[in-house]
Amino acid sequence: MPGAFTAFLLCHSCLQSWENAFITLSMKRRRSKKRSALSQFFYNLRYGLGAYVLRVFILVLGRLPDRMVVSAAIFWAWVTHKLLWKYRIRMEKNIAAVAGDRFPDKAERKAMVWRVWKSFTRGLFEAGALIDSPKEAIIAKVRVEGEQYLRDALARRRGVLALSAHLGNFAIIGARLAAAGYPFSVVVKHPSDEQFAQLITRYRAQVGIDTISAKPRREAARRILQALRENRIVLVIADEFKSGEITVEFMGQNLPAPRGPATLALRTGAVTLPMFATRQPDGSIVLAIGRAIKAVHGESLEETITATTALYTRHLEEVILRYPDQWSWLGFPRKRTVVGSEMMNLRASTSEVNVSRGGL
Repeated sequence: MPGAFTAFLLCHSCLQSWENAFITLSMKRRRSKKRSALSQFFYNLRYGLGAYVLRVFILVLGRLPDRMVVSAAIFWAWVTHKLLWKYRIRMEKNIAAVAGDRFPDKAERKAMVWRVWKSFTRGLFEAGALIDSPKEAIIAKVRVEGEQYLRDALARRRGVLALSAHLGNFAIIGARLAAAGYPFSVVVKHPSDEQFAQLITRYRAQVGIDTISAKPRREAARRILQALRENRIVLVIADEFKSGEITVEFMGQNLPAPRGPATLALRTGAVTLPMFATRQPDGSIVLAIGRAIKAVHGESLEETITATTALYTRHLEEVILRYPDQWSWLGFPRKRTVVGSEMMNLRASTSEVNVSRGGL
């Protein structure tokens, strides 16, 4: 179940605000990385409360009929949409900055943020409701298009790199494919609290998903490479353009992107397949698996990685613009300093591990 869920996010946000207020009173806040006793108390409280809420969340949702799950999701979306206003404002600003020509009216942008919020919350509620469900129920919930592309890719025995985004019901991709018998792993950024991270990992394991932590990077690279060698599907959510060694053009802006997905595909020979689970007008979910994305070979390794990463980004942008009210709109850096049409190719730092050494 990739990502966090809104109930925990709400508790976490409130408690973290209280914690930060107390930390500010300390003169040693910036001088020491060690938490004070009070700070540690709030840290433990918010993650302990988050774990409790998550258990109740999963327990209750699994016993509700689909119609009540949707109603509960819409209600919780309304609550969090009001309370988590900082995220809402960031989304509105991002839409205005990169898609203002498509959505020039402020009221229209606000309405779209609300639709995105409902879509995101409903997706997480539906994914949570399926954790204790039989495989047949999970398969019936999501229709798959392009499954032959996946079968053909796995037949090559090099593994599959699944390229996706925080779009639609992305949290259900792994559960659907694992229920159909496909070996599936997902790369995620774990919460900082180890016990809470382990709880989410156990829930993923219940539906047949193997979890690979994105950090530490060297260990993540080792596990991803191992999974691909075992001919598994490895899902990478690649729509966060906040840091990276390569600059790509995304929605008219030059933004940083990690070299990891392209590097892995080139090093292992894994087939890269775009996968997106989107909601249809009738409320159903379709997992669309696209044709293999082939690497763009340049004169040097760096040019190949840069060009292939740019190609991945274009695939993401195309689908996101097709379903703008199902994307999170939070994948941009808070301060976008590079804007325009001129592209800059940044070389990776010498500390990065290149393709021949198997780094991310």
